[in-house]
Amino acid sequence: MRASSGDVRSSVRAHASIRTEPVSGGGTRLETLRSDPPLTLRQTGPGVVHLVSTAAGPLGGDRLRLDIDVAPGTMLDIRSIASTLVLPGPFAEDSVMVVNARVGAGASLRFVPEPTVLAAGCSHRVAVRLSLARDAAVFWREEIVFGRHGERPGRCRSRFDAVVDGTPLLRQELVVGDPASDGSPAVYGIARCVGSTLVAGREATGKALGEAAREATRETTGDATRRGHAEAVRAGKAAGRAVLGDGCAVLPLAGPGVLVSALADDAVQLRERLEWGEALAAPGDAAPAFPAGQR
Repeated sequence: MRASSGDVRSSVRAHASIRTEPVSGGGTRLETLRSDPPLTLRQTGPGVVHLVSTAAGPLGGDRLRLDIDVAPGTMLDIRSIASTLVLPGPFAEDSVMVVNARVGAGASLRFVPEPTVLAAGCSHRVAVRLSLARDAAVFWREEIVFGRHGERPGRCRSRFDAVVDGTPLLRQELVVGDPASDGSPAVYGIARCVGSTLVAGREATGKALGEAAREATRETTGDATRRGHAEAVRAGKAAGRAVLGDGCAVLPLAGPGVLVSALADDAVQLRERLEWGEALAAPGDAAPAFPAGQR
Protein backbone atom coordinates (compact mmCIF):
# COMPACT_ATOMS: atom_id res chain seq x y z
CA MET A 1 0.00 0.00 0.00
CA ARG A 2 1.06 3.59 -0.58
CA ALA A 3 0.72 5.85 2.44
CA SER A 4 -1.26 9.08 2.25
CA SER A 5 -1.93 11.97 4.55
CA GLY A 6 -4.72 12.16 7.12
CA ASP A 7 -7.43 9.52 7.10
CA VAL A 8 -7.47 9.13 3.30
CA ARG A 9 -7.41 5.50 2.18
CA SER A 10 -4.09 4.41 0.71
CA SER A 11 -3.93 3.03 -2.80
CA VAL A 12 -3.66 -0.73 -3.02
CA ARG A 13 -1.20 -3.03 -4.79
CA ALA A 14 -2.52 -6.60 -4.97
CA HIS A 15 -1.37 -9.69 -6.86
CA ALA A 16 -3.43 -12.89 -6.69
CA SER A 17 -2.84 -16.12 -8.59
CA ILE A 18 -4.44 -19.45 -9.47
CA ARG A 19 -2.62 -22.49 -10.85
CA THR A 20 -4.02 -25.93 -11.59
CA GLU A 21 -2.34 -29.30 -11.90
CA PRO A 22 -3.64 -32.66 -13.15
CA VAL A 23 -4.33 -35.58 -10.84
CA SER A 24 -4.55 -39.27 -11.62
CA GLY A 25 -7.77 -40.30 -13.30
CA GLY A 26 -8.07 -37.06 -15.27
CA GLY A 27 -9.10 -34.71 -12.47
CA THR A 28 -7.93 -31.21 -11.55
CA ARG A 29 -6.31 -29.95 -8.38
CA LEU A 30 -5.65 -26.32 -7.43
CA GLU A 31 -1.90 -26.31 -6.98
CA THR A 32 -1.87 -22.57 -6.14
CA LEU A 33 -4.69 -20.42 -4.78
CA ARG A 34 -3.08 -17.22 -3.53
CA SER A 35 -5.27 -14.33 -2.42
CA ASP A 36 -4.13 -10.76 -1.98
CA PRO A 37 -6.96 -8.52 -0.72
CA PRO A 38 -9.08 -7.10 -2.19
CA LEU A 39 -8.60 -10.03 -4.61
CA THR A 40 -9.72 -12.90 -2.39
CA LEU A 41 -10.11 -16.36 -3.92
CA ARG A 42 -12.30 -19.16 -2.59
CA GLN A 43 -12.56 -22.69 -3.94
CA THR A 44 -16.27 -23.53 -4.07
CA GLY A 45 -16.22 -26.83 -5.92
CA PRO A 46 -13.98 -29.17 -7.92
CA GLY A 47 -12.08 -26.87 -10.26
CA VAL A 48 -14.37 -23.94 -9.36
CA VAL A 49 -13.08 -20.68 -7.83
CA HIS A 50 -15.08 -17.60 -6.82
CA LEU A 51 -13.58 -14.11 -6.63
CA VAL A 52 -14.64 -12.35 -3.45
CA SER A 53 -14.01 -8.61 -3.08
CA THR A 54 -12.90 -7.98 0.50
CA ALA A 55 -12.55 -4.20 0.17
CA ALA A 56 -14.31 -1.35 -1.62
CA GLY A 57 -13.32 -0.59 -5.17
CA PRO A 58 -11.13 -0.73 -7.07
CA LEU A 59 -10.51 2.96 -6.33
CA GLY A 60 -8.38 5.45 -8.21
CA GLY A 61 -4.70 4.62 -7.74
CA ASP A 62 -5.25 0.90 -7.07
CA ARG A 63 -3.19 -1.61 -9.04
CA LEU A 64 -4.67 -5.12 -9.11
CA ARG A 65 -3.34 -8.20 -10.90
CA LEU A 66 -4.67 -11.73 -11.30
CA ASP A 67 -2.57 -14.49 -12.85
CA ILE A 68 -4.30 -17.66 -14.07
CA ASP A 69 -2.37 -20.76 -15.18
CA VAL A 70 -4.46 -23.72 -16.35
CA ALA A 71 -2.12 -26.70 -16.68
CA PRO A 72 -2.38 -29.07 -19.66
CA GLY A 73 -5.30 -31.46 -19.39
CA THR A 74 -7.03 -29.61 -16.52
CA MET A 75 -10.22 -27.55 -16.18
CA LEU A 76 -10.90 -24.31 -14.29
CA ASP A 77 -14.13 -22.35 -13.77
CA ILE A 78 -13.75 -18.79 -12.36
CA ARG A 79 -16.76 -16.80 -11.20
CA SER A 80 -17.44 -13.95 -8.76
CA ILE A 81 -19.76 -13.56 -5.80
CA ALA A 82 -21.09 -10.13 -6.82
CA SER A 83 -20.64 -7.27 -9.26
CA THR A 84 -17.53 -5.10 -9.08
CA LEU A 85 -18.17 -1.40 -8.36
CA VAL A 86 -15.37 0.82 -9.66
CA LEU A 87 -15.16 4.04 -7.65
CA PRO A 88 -13.20 7.31 -7.85
CA GLY A 89 -10.34 7.44 -5.39
CA PRO A 90 -8.45 10.03 -3.34
CA PHE A 91 -5.73 10.22 -5.98
CA ALA A 92 -6.00 11.69 -9.46
CA GLU A 93 -4.92 8.37 -10.97
CA ASP A 94 -6.51 5.50 -12.85
CA SER A 95 -7.36 2.28 -11.13
CA VAL A 96 -5.87 -0.66 -13.03
CA MET A 97 -6.88 -4.31 -13.28
CA VAL A 98 -4.62 -6.73 -15.20
CA VAL A 99 -5.53 -10.37 -15.86
CA ASN A 100 -2.92 -12.70 -17.32
CA ALA A 101 -4.27 -16.12 -18.29
CA ARG A 102 -2.51 -19.11 -19.83
CA VAL A 103 -4.40 -22.24 -20.89
CA GLY A 104 -2.30 -25.31 -21.66
CA ALA A 105 -2.73 -28.12 -24.16
CA GLY A 106 -6.02 -29.96 -23.76
CA ALA A 107 -7.07 -27.65 -20.90
CA SER A 108 -10.19 -25.51 -20.59
CA LEU A 109 -10.97 -22.25 -18.80
CA ARG A 110 -14.38 -20.70 -18.12
CA PHE A 111 -14.19 -17.09 -16.86
CA VAL A 112 -17.62 -15.65 -16.04
CA PRO A 113 -17.51 -12.91 -13.36
CA GLU A 114 -20.49 -10.72 -12.55
CA PRO A 115 -20.66 -7.30 -14.27
CA THR A 116 -18.34 -4.37 -13.63
CA VAL A 117 -20.22 -1.16 -12.73
CA LEU A 118 -18.53 2.16 -13.55
CA ALA A 119 -19.55 4.66 -10.88
CA ALA A 120 -19.58 8.37 -11.73
CA GLY A 121 -16.13 9.95 -11.52
CA CYS A 122 -14.10 6.74 -11.74
CA SER A 123 -11.21 6.31 -14.16
CA HIS A 124 -10.39 2.67 -14.77
CA ARG A 125 -8.17 0.63 -17.05
CA VAL A 126 -8.49 -3.10 -17.71
CA ALA A 127 -6.00 -5.30 -19.57
CA VAL A 128 -6.59 -8.98 -20.32
CA ARG A 129 -3.79 -11.06 -21.84
CA LEU A 130 -4.95 -14.53 -22.79
CA SER A 131 -2.68 -17.23 -24.22
CA LEU A 132 -4.07 -20.56 -25.45
CA ALA A 133 -2.41 -23.74 -26.64
CA ARG A 134 -3.70 -24.94 -30.00
CA ASP A 135 -6.07 -27.53 -28.50
CA ALA A 136 -7.10 -25.53 -25.41
CA ALA A 137 -10.64 -24.15 -24.91
CA VAL A 138 -11.83 -20.88 -23.38
CA PHE A 139 -15.20 -19.33 -22.57
CA TRP A 140 -14.58 -15.73 -21.43
CA ARG A 141 -17.41 -13.30 -20.68
CA GLU A 142 -17.12 -9.62 -19.73
CA GLU A 143 -19.98 -7.22 -18.91
CA ILE A 144 -19.80 -3.48 -18.18
CA VAL A 145 -22.62 -1.36 -16.74
CA PHE A 146 -22.53 2.39 -17.39
CA GLY A 147 -22.94 3.77 -13.88
CA ARG A 148 -25.39 3.14 -11.09
CA HIS A 149 -29.06 4.01 -11.47
CA GLY A 150 -29.53 7.58 -12.68
CA GLU A 151 -25.85 8.50 -12.98
CA ARG A 152 -23.44 8.88 -15.86
CA PRO A 153 -20.54 6.44 -15.91
CA GLY A 154 -16.95 7.25 -15.16
CA ARG A 155 -14.26 6.44 -17.69
CA CYS A 156 -12.96 3.01 -18.59
CA ARG A 157 -10.51 1.74 -21.18
CA SER A 158 -10.59 -2.03 -21.60
CA ARG A 159 -8.03 -3.92 -23.69
CA PHE A 160 -8.33 -7.62 -24.58
CA ASP A 161 -5.58 -9.59 -26.34
CA ALA A 162 -5.91 -13.31 -27.09
CA VAL A 163 -3.38 -15.50 -28.90
CA VAL A 164 -3.48 -19.17 -29.89
CA ASP A 165 -0.06 -20.82 -30.15
CA GLY A 166 1.42 -17.34 -30.36
CA THR A 167 -0.82 -16.30 -33.27
CA PRO A 168 -3.20 -13.38 -32.58
CA LEU A 169 -6.85 -14.46 -32.35
CA LEU A 170 -8.49 -11.28 -31.02
CA ARG A 171 -7.27 -7.78 -30.21
CA GLN A 172 -10.03 -5.50 -28.99
CA GLU A 173 -10.16 -2.17 -27.18
CA LEU A 174 -13.25 -0.59 -25.64
CA VAL A 175 -13.62 2.94 -24.26
CA VAL A 176 -16.55 3.99 -22.05
CA GLY A 177 -17.20 7.46 -20.63
CA ASP A 178 -16.04 9.59 -23.54
CA PRO A 179 -18.84 12.16 -24.10
CA ALA A 180 -17.74 12.66 -27.69
CA SER A 181 -18.57 9.07 -28.63
CA ASP A 182 -20.72 7.39 -25.98
CA GLY A 183 -24.04 8.65 -27.32
CA SER A 184 -23.19 8.08 -30.98
CA PRO A 185 -25.45 5.58 -32.78
CA ALA A 186 -22.24 4.11 -34.16
CA VAL A 187 -20.94 3.35 -30.64
CA TYR A 188 -23.40 2.80 -27.75
CA GLY A 189 -26.35 5.03 -28.60
CA ILE A 190 -28.78 4.96 -25.66
CA ALA A 191 -27.49 1.65 -24.28
CA ARG A 192 -26.52 1.44 -20.61
CA CYS A 193 -24.52 -1.78 -20.77
CA VAL A 194 -22.03 -3.48 -23.08
CA GLY A 195 -20.68 -7.00 -23.02
CA SER A 196 -18.80 -9.62 -24.97
CA THR A 197 -18.03 -13.32 -24.85
CA LEU A 198 -15.08 -15.03 -26.49
CA VAL A 199 -15.54 -18.73 -27.19
CA ALA A 200 -12.23 -20.05 -28.45
CA GLY A 201 -10.28 -23.19 -29.13
CA ARG A 202 -11.19 -26.81 -29.65
CA GLU A 203 -14.64 -26.46 -28.06
CA ALA A 204 -15.74 -23.27 -29.79
CA THR A 205 -18.80 -25.12 -31.06
CA GLY A 206 -18.88 -27.89 -28.49
CA LYS A 207 -19.63 -28.72 -24.88
CA ALA A 208 -18.11 -25.50 -23.47
CA LEU A 209 -21.40 -23.89 -24.53
CA GLY A 210 -23.71 -26.75 -23.69
CA GLU A 211 -25.20 -25.17 -20.57
CA ALA A 212 -25.87 -21.83 -22.25
CA ALA A 213 -27.37 -23.58 -25.26
CA ARG A 214 -29.81 -25.60 -23.17
CA GLU A 215 -30.88 -22.45 -21.30
CA ALA A 216 -31.44 -20.45 -24.48
CA THR A 217 -33.38 -23.15 -26.34
CA ARG A 218 -35.73 -24.28 -23.56
CA GLU A 219 -38.71 -22.13 -24.68
CA THR A 220 -38.86 -22.21 -28.48
CA THR A 221 -42.29 -21.09 -29.70
CA GLY A 222 -44.30 -21.50 -32.90
CA ASP A 223 -44.41 -17.78 -33.61
CA ALA A 224 -43.76 -17.15 -37.31
CA THR A 225 -41.23 -14.40 -36.61
CA ARG A 226 -39.26 -16.68 -34.33
CA ARG A 227 -39.41 -19.55 -36.82
CA GLY A 228 -38.01 -17.26 -39.50
CA HIS A 229 -35.27 -16.13 -37.18
CA ALA A 230 -34.39 -19.71 -36.27
CA GLU A 231 -34.03 -20.55 -39.94
CA ALA A 232 -31.72 -17.56 -40.42
CA VAL A 233 -29.64 -18.68 -37.45
CA ARG A 234 -29.24 -22.18 -38.87
CA ALA A 235 -28.25 -20.78 -42.25
CA GLY A 236 -25.70 -18.46 -40.68
CA LYS A 237 -24.17 -21.25 -38.61
CA ALA A 238 -23.98 -23.56 -41.60
CA ALA A 239 -22.20 -20.90 -43.67
CA GLY A 240 -19.87 -19.89 -40.84
CA ARG A 241 -20.86 -16.24 -41.19
CA ALA A 242 -21.91 -13.52 -38.78
CA VAL A 243 -25.40 -13.62 -37.26
CA LEU A 244 -27.15 -10.46 -36.04
CA GLY A 245 -29.91 -10.31 -33.42
CA ASP A 246 -31.62 -7.54 -31.49
CA GLY A 247 -28.69 -5.73 -29.85
CA CYS A 248 -26.37 -8.69 -30.39
CA ALA A 249 -23.82 -9.80 -33.01
CA VAL A 250 -22.14 -13.20 -33.30
CA LEU A 251 -18.92 -13.00 -35.30
CA PRO A 252 -16.80 -16.00 -36.32
CA LEU A 253 -13.10 -15.12 -35.99
CA ALA A 254 -10.35 -15.92 -38.48
CA GLY A 255 -8.87 -18.37 -35.97
CA PRO A 256 -10.56 -21.01 -33.81
CA GLY A 257 -13.15 -18.87 -32.08
CA VAL A 258 -16.36 -16.86 -32.04
CA LEU A 259 -16.95 -13.40 -30.55
CA VAL A 260 -20.37 -12.46 -29.20
CA SER A 261 -20.98 -8.71 -28.62
CA ALA A 262 -24.09 -7.11 -27.15
CA LEU A 263 -25.61 -3.80 -26.01
CA ALA A 264 -28.58 -3.45 -23.68
CA ASP A 265 -30.62 -1.14 -21.47
CA ASP A 266 -29.80 -3.01 -18.26
CA ALA A 267 -27.70 -5.88 -16.90
CA VAL A 268 -30.52 -8.44 -17.09
CA GLN A 269 -31.19 -7.75 -20.75
CA LEU A 270 -27.46 -7.76 -21.49
CA ARG A 271 -27.03 -11.23 -19.96
CA GLU A 272 -30.01 -12.55 -21.93
CA ARG A 273 -28.61 -11.23 -25.19
CA LEU A 274 -25.15 -12.61 -24.53
CA GLU A 275 -26.54 -16.03 -23.64
CA TRP A 276 -28.61 -15.97 -26.82
CA GLY A 277 -25.47 -15.27 -28.84
CA GLU A 278 -23.39 -17.83 -26.96
CA ALA A 279 -25.98 -20.50 -27.73
CA LEU A 280 -25.39 -20.06 -31.48
CA ALA A 281 -22.22 -22.10 -31.07
CA ALA A 282 -24.26 -25.06 -29.82
CA PRO A 283 -23.70 -28.25 -31.84
CA GLY A 284 -26.34 -29.42 -34.28
CA ASP A 285 -29.26 -27.46 -35.67
CA ALA A 286 -30.73 -26.15 -32.41
CA ALA A 287 -31.53 -22.47 -32.73
CA PRO A 288 -32.00 -20.36 -29.60
CA ALA A 289 -35.27 -18.69 -28.75
CA PHE A 290 -35.39 -14.90 -28.48
CA PRO A 291 -34.80 -13.58 -24.96
CA ALA A 292 -37.93 -12.03 -23.46
CA GLY A 293 -38.96 -8.85 -25.24
CA GLN A 294 -37.01 -9.49 -28.45
CA ARG A 295 -38.79 -9.74 -31.79
